[in-house]
Amino acid sequence: MAPRCYCLLYFLIGSLFGTPSHSSGESRSPWVTAPVGPGEVVETAGGVCKFPGQRLSWWQAQESCEQRFGHLALGTPDAGLASRLSDPIWVAQREAHLQRPPRRRARTTAVLVFGERTSDRAARLPTPLPALGALTACVHVQWAAAPRDPAALFSLAAPALANALQLRAFAEPGGAVRAALVVRGHHAPFLAAFPADGGWHHVCATWEQRGGRWALFADGRRRASARGLGAGHPVPPGGILVLGQDQDSLGGGFSARDAFSGNLTDFHLWARALNPAQLHRVRACAPPRGGLLFRWDLGALDVTPSLLPPVHMRLLCPETYRRLQDAQSWPLQDVISRVNALANAIVLLPDPLSEPHGDLSLAKASSFLGVLERVLAEEAAPLGPAVLLAVVHFLKRVTALVAWEPEPLTGPWEELAQGVVSVASLVLEEQLAGVVGGPMALVVSVQRLAPLLSTTLTSERPQIHIQRHHAGLEVRSLHLSEASSEGCVFTMPGGRPDGPGHVHIPAGEVRRLLGKGLSEVTAIHSWFSSSVFQHTLGGAGLEPQAPSSLEEAHRMQRFLSTQVGSAIISSEVWDETGEVATAVTFHLQHQAQAFPQKLVEPVCAFWNFSIGPDTGGSWATTGCSVAALYQDSTACFCNHSTSFAILLQVYDVQRGLEEESLLRTLSFVGCGVSFCALATTFLLFLAARVPKSKRATVHKNLTFSLASAEGLLMASEWAKANEAACVAVTAAMHLLFLAAFSWMWVEGLLLWSSVVAVSVRPGPRTTLCYAAGWGPW
Repeated sequence: MAPRCYCLLYFLIGSLFGTPSHSSGESRSPWVTAPVGPGEVVETAGGVCKFPGQRLSWWQAQESCEQRFGHLALGTPDAGLASRLSDPIWVAQREAHLQRPPRRRARTTAVLVFGERTSDRAARLPTPLPALGALTACVHVQWAAAPRDPAALFSLAAPALANALQLRAFAEPGGAVRAALVVRGHHAPFLAAFPADGGWHHVCATWEQRGGRWALFADGRRRASARGLGAGHPVPPGGILVLGQDQDSLGGGFSARDAFSGNLTDFHLWARALNPAQLHRVRACAPPRGGLLFRWDLGALDVTPSLLPPVHMRLLCPETYRRLQDAQSWPLQDVISRVNALANAIVLLPDPLSEPHGDLSLAKASSFLGVLERVLAEEAAPLGPAVLLAVVHFLKRVTALVAWEPEPLTGPWEELAQGVVSVASLVLEEQLAGVVGGPMALVVSVQRLAPLLSTTLTSERPQIHIQRHHAGLEVRSLHLSEASSEGCVFTMPGGRPDGPGHVHIPAGEVRRLLGKGLSEVTAIHSWFSSSVFQHTLGGAGLEPQAPSSLEEAHRMQRFLSTQVGSAIISSEVWDETGEVATAVTFHLQHQAQAFPQKLVEPVCAFWNFSIGPDTGGSWATTGCSVAALYQDSTACFCNHSTSFAILLQVYDVQRGLEEESLLRTLSFVGCGVSFCALATTFLLFLAARVPKSKRATVHKNLTFSLASAEGLLMASEWAKANEAACVAVTAAMHLLFLAAFSWMWVEGLLLWSSVVAVSVRPGPRTTLCYAAGWGPW
């Protein structure tokens, strides 16, 4: 019997508190010496801890924490909390199969303290930036309320454009901090961004040259957006980024009047416009790596001595505990009370932070699942977030029974699995994107119970198959000697063993298991199909990596989003001792046609439940690769077994740098050939001494105007660097092309007068031809 210890339930808090201090380990409130009571919630500098006060085995403690949307403490508690614990506690296992240590979304970060407004305090990025056709800048800021004049939070100046990019703001006493974005000298209006309360706020600004679209976000909410700001032109290359000052010249020209006053930290800059979901990840301390030009690092900045040394603060990020607190304000539905009334027990908890009443046995769980299935099937209205969270919580309690049963190999596991699959299928018809754990919590609920079904398999019944509308599960006994030639194939409904909709354990993997001395294993396969999985994206590895070249940076500007494009299919192999690692291949159909006029790139991925215990996991691609691409499906290989799907990376269809270069070359060659032919024709008119006539006059002027216009068109590429030259060349080129059209019109009149009206009146005079050809322009 394993020793029994107390469980310390650990959440990550969703707040950013305090003011900068030189101590990185300070807590918001001092510790008290009273012992921690059962159910008491204690906030520390690293998160939120709850002490259930139950004597549990390690596995029971792990399950108990997971069903409460938390996890065991990752290490020894702080000294202040440890002194209040009268009994030992369990800590979380840091490594497991296909897992990496959970990341704590809290860290100590350096803060730049800008005191009174002065021109000698700034932080400068010495590396020049590339041309930016789109960008996103995010920062945590604490704005001083005293100065009322607008100040530059950061600025970007280019060699020929001092006001290439700025974020300016000012504080209204007792009101709000109003911010405005400046792009290429064009100033957006000052709009309220966040309260002028002296607290910390997270601010982001996005901009795209296409249409001049811009947006301002503060504390995770969109505060303003519009179009037409610096449209059609990128931020010029060679720009220098400066924090806390307005640049009147490249990298300098500071003035105290425009200087920032307050505290600043966690500044990030991307070469693309992030969407709201990605900005939420930035605020949650998980900034996307794709297109990232600068990540907050004081070592990469030239900081003026007056800002040194920096102070440090604890940066805590919005996570599960705060979301559960917010869930307490969700409106309840009649479904919760109906289920509890029919079951004559508290099955669904109205309060997500409350503790369940009484113990849950296998018999009660089966009965409650039947009641819940009937109520959900009869409910016509969409389920609200409170009901969905309560259902997910209950399924977590059901699947945790395996850790609490003294003899888990006996029991009505098939009946329990059927109930869990049925409820999961019904819930997958709802929108689960905003619920803690999301739809993947349903997937793990089904997979947790699946291994126990192997105890019900017999020689007469070597397979159990459960299928519902949105989910299915198959558990079967696999004799390795029989499968050594062709492997093991599972086909989901509507799929084909030789086409989309199947997962295959290769024969080579089966023979490898035979070589390890195994003769019989249990193969577990499941599938889940619902549109709600499109909202379960997460993890930094799903987006293109940071650009290593100008071409990659341009590609990143075209990246739009990543979405789940297929059903989710899983494969596991178990023996008597536990799960056995195997490689698999799978082939799934996806809906690329759902993105018209877009470029779609399929990616093979798997769901890693351990990437973040506080977020429920995330999609990852490690160990998976594309084996074959088809028009509407993709075949993949993964060197491990878990839950798989095809992700679709969506790109905007734009010309890349190679296409642009090819088009410029073709245009130059075509214009060059035309220019040479026209110039030769014009010179022949002059050298051959063609008799003077109205027709020859029209042709000479038409040839001259076209040749001159195409010559300027070829020279326009070199005029881009100088704005005045660019305007002059563009104006002259348009004038010459319009003159060419006018001379074509004159030639038409001349032809009409020579053929149709020859007996009526003479043709137009030469002076009139010149007036019509050149006069209007």
